[in-house]
Formats: sequence, C-alpha cells, structure tokens
Amino acid sequence: MNDLSADLASLKLDRDARGRSSRGAGRWVTLVVVLLVAAGGWWYWTRPVTATVKTATVIARTPGAAGSADEAVLNASGYVTARRRATVSSRITGKVVSVHVEEGMAVKEGQVLARLDDSTTRAMLQLAEAQLGSARTQLAETEVRIREAEIALGRQQRLVKDGVVPEADLDTATAQVDALRARLQAARQDVIVAEQQVALRRTDMADTIIRAPFSGMAVSKDAQPGEMISPVSAGGGFTRTGICTIVDMTSLEIEVDVSESYITRVSDGQPVRAVLDAYPDWSIPAHVITTVPTADRQKATVLVRIGFDGLDPRLLPDMGVKVTFLKGTPAAGAASDQAAASTAPTLWVPTPAIRREGSTQSYVFVAMGGRATRRPVQVGRVSGADTQVTSGLVAGDRVIVDAPVTLVDGMSIEEARP
Repeated sequence: MNDLSADLASLKLDRDARGRSSRGAGRWVTLVVVLLVAAGGWWYWTRPVTATVKTATVIARTPGAAGSADEAVLNASGYVTARRRATVSSRITGKVVSVHVEEGMAVKEGQVLARLDDSTTRAMLQLAEAQLGSARTQLAETEVRIREAEIALGRQQRLVKDGVVPEADLDTATAQVDALRARLQAARQDVIVAEQQVALRRTDMADTIIRAPFSGMAVSKDAQPGEMISPVSAGGGFTRTGICTIVDMTSLEIEVDVSESYITRVSDGQPVRAVLDAYPDWSIPAHVITTVPTADRQKATVLVRIGFDGLDPRLLPDMGVKVTFLKGTPAAGAASDQAAASTAPTLWVPTPAIRREGSTQSYVFVAMGGRATRRPVQVGRVSGADTQVTSGLVAGDRVIVDAPVTLVDGMSIEEARP
C-alpha cells in the first residue's frame, strides 16, 4: 500500500515549476520584441534619404558674344511656329474607309494617310477602259477597210486606163477611199479621247488615296472611318474637311511682336537668346531671320521672325517663348584693354540656385556623385533670370535649382529628367 502511494505521488505535476518556466519564456519573448522594435526605429530614422532635385549647368559667357547677358538690347515674347504646316484633305468628296495615322506619328512624304471609298470610281474606270477597247477595235476595222478600198481603187485605175470601165466607177472608188481615210482619222481621235478618259478615271482612283504632302509629324487626327470628307464644307458639321494636320518639325521658328517704338533695335541676322516657358533653365541660341515689312495698326507692333541655331526634340509648335535681342560682336579696332575685357568669360547660374545665409553669405548646392555638396560662392550682378558668380564655381558644374528646404550637405540626390 505504501509503495502504491509513493508511485502515485511521483506522477503529480509540479504546477509551481511549470509557472516559473512559462514566466521565464514570456520575458524572453518580450525582450526580443522590444529589441526588434528598437532596431526598426533606428533603421527608420537613420536610413539614407534621396531627394529628387532639378539641376542646371554653370554657363561661361563672354561679354559681346551671342548669349551674353550683358548685351541685351530688347526683350519680347512670342510663340514657336512652323513655316510648313498643312491640314491634309482630299481632292474629292467621299467616305473614309480607313485612316492610317495617329497623333504624334512621324510620317514620310508620299506615305498613305487614309483611303476613301472607291467603288464608284473603280466602276467608272472599268467603263472607260471598255470604251477605250471598243475605240481601238473600230480603229483596227477602219484600217482594214481602207486597205481594201485602196486595192479596189488601184484595180479601177487599171481598168479605166484599159478602157474597160467608165471613169464614173473610178470616181466612186476614189470617194470611197477618201471617206474611209476620214473615218480612220476620226477613229484615231476617238481612241485618244478614250485614253484621256481612262487617265482621268485613274486620277480619280488615285485621289481616293490620301498621301502625306511632305515629311513631318502628325499633330492632330481629324477624321474617322465612316465619315464623309470633302475639300469644302459641303455637308455642314457632318462632313470633315481634313484627315489630319502635319507639321514639318524642321521648319520651326519663333514669331514675336515687337513694339514699333523699339523696332529700330532689331536687325536681320541679329543674335537672340530664347527661353521656353516650359524649360526656363534652357537658353536657346537663335537669330533674327527677318522683320516682316508691315505693322499692326491696332497693336502698334511689328512681326519679327526668329530662327533657331539648332533644333531640339523638346521644341514643339505653339510653345510660349521669351526672347532677348542681343548686340552683335564688337567691331574690330577697339582698344586692346577693352578687347581683353570683352573676352574675359563670366559664369552665370539661374537665380533660384543661389541661397543666402545671413545678409552677406551666399552658397549653392552642387550635384556631385549623386550627392548634394554645399559650396560658398560670391555673386555679382543679376540679369534677367540669371545671376553672375564671381567665385566658388567653374563652368560645367551642375547646381541644384529651387533646392528643397530639407536639403543638407551630403544628402543623396537624384536629378529629375527635363
């Protein structure tokens, strides 16, 4: 009996020991969770932050050269325009069956842009070709008959010479040959007319295929399959007058209105600096093409055409642009010290790149190796949207424009694409 009690006692669970073990494991779990949270917080507050910034290149300019901020004589605003711009239409009225152009598509001269319904035109072409075949058959028949008549005429001439038949028979044979010759000439004319009819119908067939008049870029699509198209507004709002509008991107230029009070400051070939409203940090070299020889009496302005020195894909028709007319290169024979001063380059940056600390200290952030580097600078005069930098930078440096207030020295950056 005592042995049985001892065995039962050995099977009893020690609840106190199990509680102590559970409490110990719970403390370890809590400690691990606290350490993970602390590590996550440390990583969050110490992780590298990358800022997206806009940059501009430090430009070296020579006073007196095209693009110099010092040599501006007149400012104006206008728009980018295309000298070659066409709304492509058809020469005939017809229903559009297919359109092969979309907005933004580059097209080549002669490329098929659309097709019109050609069922009626094709039937008329087949009829004209049949009439041409009939006219040629009649011409061949007339040629055979005239050869027969000429043989008969020769026979009558020999018989009359021998006194076998009267001369009246000879006259009849001669008249028959002359009539057939006249009929042959008419048959030849009928063939020419039929050939012209076929050529006309083939031209009508070609007119059902609308092609690009020159190479360029499609900027609008104005018709869809199933719509009627006409070279004139014959059907009101139900008839289109064009398939698409094509712009020759190589013919882009600038048109600005200059007050007639200042038109004397503009001359042909004069250097110009253009800045697009869409890209205020991009200075585009240009030149005056010509001054249109007429004035707008209502606005008291004169239209000036300006050409780009080089084209760029970022240039688009109807973009707003501000232009600065510049002085030309100084004439030869100036004083040597003046010439030396005129050739000394100066550095210019966009004014929003300059940041100030206090009343005298200025600095910029330079993009180097994917990081922002703070650099003290000395600034000079301001001209337009640019500020002169006299020290602290070199030509070609990439400065950060409109830097965010959170940007600090050494911060990781990513340059925004233009």
